[in-house]
Amino acid sequence: MAGMACPTPEPVSKEVQFMTKDLTKGSPLGLILSFGIPVLFGNLFQQLYNVVDTAIVGKTLGGSALAAVGSTGSINFLVVGFCIGVCGGFTIPIAQQFGAGNHREMRRYMAGGAWLCLLLGAALTVATVLFCGQILTGMDTPLDIYQRAYCYILTIFAGLPAYFLYNFTAGVLRALGDSRTPVIWLSTAAVVNMALDVIFILNFHLDVFGAAMATVLSQLLAGTGCLIRVLRGYPILRTERADWRWERRRMGELCLMGLPMGLQFSITAIGSVMIQAAVNGLGTAYVTAVTAASKVSMFFCCPFDAMGSTMATYGGQNAGAGCWNRLRQGLRACIFLGLAYSVLSLILLHFFSDPLNMLFLDGGSAPLLPLARQYLMTLALFYFPLALVNIFRLLIQGMGFSPLATLSGVLELAGRAVIAMLVPVFGFSAACFASPVAWVMADLFLLPACLYCFRRLSHPRSGRPSAPRLLHSAGN
Repeated sequence: MAGMACPTPEPVSKEVQFMTKDLTKGSPLGLILSFGIPVLFGNLFQQLYNVVDTAIVGKTLGGSALAAVGSTGSINFLVVGFCIGVCGGFTIPIAQQFGAGNHREMRRYMAGGAWLCLLLGAALTVATVLFCGQILTGMDTPLDIYQRAYCYILTIFAGLPAYFLYNFTAGVLRALGDSRTPVIWLSTAAVVNMALDVIFILNFHLDVFGAAMATVLSQLLAGTGCLIRVLRGYPILRTERADWRWERRRMGELCLMGLPMGLQFSITAIGSVMIQAAVNGLGTAYVTAVTAASKVSMFFCCPFDAMGSTMATYGGQNAGAGCWNRLRQGLRACIFLGLAYSVLSLILLHFFSDPLNMLFLDGGSAPLLPLARQYLMTLALFYFPLALVNIFRLLIQGMGFSPLATLSGVLELAGRAVIAMLVPVFGFSAACFASPVAWVMADLFLLPACLYCFRRLSHPRSGRPSAPRLLHSAGN
């Protein structure tokens, strides 16, 4: 029942307790903050990769190069977002089994997720590299920036295995409550990224290829560091040969969790591609303004991403342990944090949007500031609906209902598709409202969907479901 205390999992050693974070015990707000703050810094460093590239490109290579990099943003998000989504989904069963105290099953799900990451990483890399040109052509990329855009995004696509490596190993660590190790390696990689940007772009004159190569190599460094931590830092993650057997049932359960999350990212990104194509049709000046404002907004949205990642792990561990009441308590606490931060960010952007946009624009692009400000402030007015999207969707996925959460991405796609059709009629102002409309439409579905998931878990048809049954419940 909803009011019952959490069942007690099998005891763990003091070493495991010290190295991991159990989110099934203690104050939900305190746990969300202690787990989420390192995730936030990780997201900030993740954005720093792209921001450093964009700032150096915009300041040293000019507005045309900035537009070239920016024009690939939505397709970059589509592909890399799929990678992030599937890796996050593959680690949800790990969090559930850790919460339930079933470490043997946890290791087997980790091994299965590693197999799937290898296969998907290879397939996605080959496909995107082969069809990169057709993708940019289909997005109506302006001819004056096409070659640079192709060079940049092709390099990113070729480095997709590095993204799979980092996101899966970091997800495994977060599933155990370790949100600090990914931050340590991302911060190290961010410093390396800045150094490589200077070397590749300013010294070797590699143009946008140097920016992309710096990003890929830095991501590879972060992934390698997290992999070493997974292999050597946690005794409960040490696998045996039997753990690596290919079991169709287990692989099916992992796909049931991971693929919908990856598709959700991609479905959302398809809508962004539609909007990007519509903005591309308005001309290079509008592409440049949107690129600068989007980079600023990405930084301000990092806390929302951190809230979502935190709720995925929090939901996974507490669902695995059967702590139904704590799921509701954590949801309320995170909503409060989302509202407070949304108000704060709106105030800050009202006063500082122009200087922040100028971080990504050169002197010759200063006349574009009114456009960049309009785009950025429109997004900021709807940051709280965005916070709710991340909180509800990732909590639903963490509880084991990944396919259900994916439907919200379909609504986001519909919202952006409608606005994309209106951009040729109403111009740039319509493009500014594309994401806000998508966020609101997703929330209209996610709120009742989350309440449905709570009812399914706290009042099962026959007794309390175990962690494996939670995996199956997502498909019912």
